[in-house]
Amino acid sequence: MIVILTALGIEQDAVLEHLVGATVHEHNKGTLFDVGAITGHPGHRVAVGVTGAGTTTAAALTERAGAEFSPTAMMFVGIAGGLRDKLDLGDVVVATKVHSYQGGRSENDEFLVRPRSWELSHRLDQKARRLCRGNGWYDWLSEQARAAEPKVSFAPIAVGDVVLDSTTSELARRIRTSFNDAVAVEMEGSGFAHAAALADQVPAVVVRGISDHANGRKAQDDRAGNQLIAARNAAAFAIALAVSLEPQTDSATESPSPMAPSLPPIHNTMTARDHATVGEQIGVQFNNWGQK
Repeated sequence: MIVILTALGIEQDAVLEHLVGATVHEHNKGTLFDVGAITGHPGHRVAVGVTGAGTTTAAALTERAGAEFSPTAMMFVGIAGGLRDKLDLGDVVVATKVHSYQGGRSENDEFLVRPRSWELSHRLDQKARRLCRGNGWYDWLSEQARAAEPKVSFAPIAVGDVVLDSTTSELARRIRTSFNDAVAVEMEGSGFAHAAALADQVPAVVVRGISDHANGRKAQDDRAGNQLIAARNAAAFAIALAVSLEPQTDSATESPSPMAPSLPPIHNTMTARDHATVGEQIGVQFNNWGQK
């Protein structure tokens, strides 16, 4: 089982487009997951959940999903704001590092950054990079999306509970100064990455599609439909990555466990001194150490 979490319904719908036979799985605390198989790959089953915006709920529901499904891998998939001109709308970013940018110490005349970061699982990093050879992941895109030729970047991202839509704000300057390697910004990845790291080191990855450039034009970009394009591109890459992993073994087709060899019964006829039969013992005789 693979768990894919999203923050928004539009992101969840983009993932569900690639699943068949999805049914609702309800956690005993009320959280709902859609569980189905990837189209054409019945051995690859996926549980999809929506966390809502923010790092706190992302962390809580990541922990919940991990405990509920014991997944072989976990992914957070959705949209992000781009911080580099080289990233076009619709491009995909695979987060090699997830920076939590809000930690620090506030003093009279400055803010001293105390960041936390989580790195991408090596196994998933290797699988994801191989998908980019010849754009193999394009098979999961629509014909229209393929025509736009979206690119995939492997780079750090910055995460915090703030919608960033400016290149000149104090927060924008802090990210640019203290997290200069980040190419995108979003609101859930650090909570997800932290919870996944605590879940017995389950392989985890954040995959984001660029829906705006965090430059004051987010509302216009959203109205133009770029959220849907970015969500679908990110979902296509995530599904391609899921398929590249080993399929789930169907317990119904597993070889049965070898049976213990049967032991022949022992039939003892007990005869009294006068040759009269007094009974019959059926079974296997053992001494005090379990030996015959």
